[in-house]
Amino acid sequence: MLRHELFKICWYMRGGVTYNEACGMSPTEREIVSKLVKENLETTKKTGQPFF
Repeated sequence: MLRHELFKICWYMRGGVTYNEACGMSPTEREIVSKLVKENLETTKKTGQPFF
């Protein structure tokens, strides 16, 4: 499950975070990034803009 979360962070960050950097994140930092991704997805759905 942790690896899935780390790869998901890397995918959503589009290269802004490497796998090694994601591995170095604390649980709190991973939670913050996951919340940001969720907020951005919700905003994208509301505005109809592409998520790229």
